[in-house]
Amino acid sequence: MPYFVYAKTESPLTLSYIATFDAYKEAKERVRALRQEQPLSGDAAYRMIFAKSMGEAEKLLSTPRDERVIGED
Repeated sequence: MPYFVYAKTESPLTLSYIATFDAYKEAKERVRALRQEQPLSGDAAYRMIFAKSMGEAEKLLSTPRDERVIGED
């Protein structure tokens, strides 16, 4: 499965496709380079996602994530 790289903004939710990579290392290096060369402002971020298809990647990125639970009370 490939790795997809997107620019994502939260409000309103928009996804801008950037590239597809077969290897994790290549995708990670591209996202790091984008973050350094062209920083995004506010609620925007570069995101990398592992998915079967572009449609699945966009669906995963569009789905709100649950907050992480760090410890138990």
